[in-house]
Amino acid sequence: MLWLKALHLIFMVTWFAGLFYLPRLFVYHAMTDDKIGQDRFKIMERKLFFGIMTPGMILTLLFGIWMLVNYAWASYSQQLWLPIKLALILVLVAYHIYCGKLLFDFRKDNNQHSHVFYRWLNEVPVVMLIAVVLLAVLKPVSF
Repeated sequence: MLWLKALHLIFMVTWFAGLFYLPRLFVYHAMTDDKIGQDRFKIMERKLFFGIMTPGMILTLLFGIWMLVNYAWASYSQQLWLPIKLALILVLVAYHIYCGKLLFDFRKDNNQHSHVFYRWLNEVPVVMLIAVVLLAVLKPVSF
């Protein structure tokens, strides 16, 4: 079971690295005016999203569900922290998908947001990471 947890954490770190970095690339991309720079950001964003973030998300979810099915659900399903953590993970998946939508907007040269918007967007995974880790580690029985 510790191997599952280790793999889950490894891919969670990989996923979050992308969740932190992609919006930062969007900040710089939104500030770029030259064609060469824009093309470079499009390549970096695509490789990050499809080569690192999405596989990291899929493997994080796979190993998380595997742990949930094998032992966590029976042990923790009656405690409030687990459904809250799972809801936050669904929000992170929605955030990931939204970042993919923004990636396609940039790819079509159809960005609708300023660099300030992306700076604020970049803070979402920080808050989510803190909440998910605190819930998973502390496992509060009541709130």
